[in-house]
Amino acid sequence: MKKSTMAIPIFLLFILSGFMIIQACGQSETKEDETLVWTTGEDNDTSQNNNSEEGDGQSSEEQAEEGNDSQESGSFVLPNIDLRNWKVTLPVGNNGKPIEVEPPEILDYATNETLLPFMYNDSIDGSLVFYTYPGVTTPNSSRSRTELREQMVPGSNSTNWTFAQGGTMKGEMSMEEISKDGDGKYHRTIIMQIHGRLTNEQRDLIGEDDNNAPPVLKIYWQNGIIRVKSKVLKDESTSGTALLYTDAWTDDDGFNFSEEVGFNRFSLEVKASEGRMEVILNKSESIVFSGLSMDKWSVFENYFKAGNYLQTTDEGAFAKVKIYELEVNH
Repeated sequence: MKKSTMAIPIFLLFILSGFMIIQACGQSETKEDETLVWTTGEDNDTSQNNNSEEGDGQSSEEQAEEGNDSQESGSFVLPNIDLRNWKVTLPVGNNGKPIEVEPPEILDYATNETLLPFMYNDSIDGSLVFYTYPGVTTPNSSRSRTELREQMVPGSNSTNWTFAQGGTMKGEMSMEEISKDGDGKYHRTIIMQIHGRLTNEQRDLIGEDDNNAPPVLKIYWQNGIIRVKSKVLKDESTSGTALLYTDAWTDDDGFNFSEEVGFNRFSLEVKASEGRMEVILNKSESIVFSGLSMDKWSVFENYFKAGNYLQTTDEGAFAKVKIYELEVNH
């Protein structure tokens, strides 16, 4: 019985020792497995990073070069002007007629050799500069210009708008440089317009050679002040076909905004609707035109203009007008 009693603990001890050895081996294998799992996870992260680089298809050197390009492209600013619905008239021409550049050619103004002297980017402040001087003029004017003319249908002057249809033009501008007259006073230039136009039927009805009608709105830069002029009837009882003649209309007395803009950047907004026209300077001061003459102006079609229409023929005169933003809506 004693042997038996002693044998049992020894046997149990043997079994327990074997179990402990097996357990220790199992733990070792588990740690190795855990290590493999952790290592595999790290490899997955590396694989994802490699996939990203492969997706870019760029080496680190190429990425560095791209970063430099981005910095270089970020060092200049372009004007916010969509030229797809504008043509430009220049102070130079052929056979006494000014050169006009329409869409789509105007879109390449930055490389167009004809346009470059008169219409170019200032990449520092993000403006489009309009430079002009006394030169070739349009048939109905004695003064020259570098000026945009709205074309609702690109390349065509035939589609225009009425005050009943309405329209809005917004722009941000500044005067960069302008010459002075013999008395030391700055010359003046027209920077925005709403211009009237005869339809082909109206032109033929009154026997005119072209579709020209008066401008109902002229906005001047004049000695650092923004000045506005509109058209009024010489005789408000005028009606019918007689309204179509240019000499039925004359300039009003004009209006000067109180804020002096000088050579600083400023904003202008022009709103046209049936029987009403409004001009707003720097979103703070406005002038509204209404009344019988405005009501009767509805007989005409119209188009917007913006740029630099120099109001002098003095030798050596010039002006540079900057436009940063220009937007038209109908």
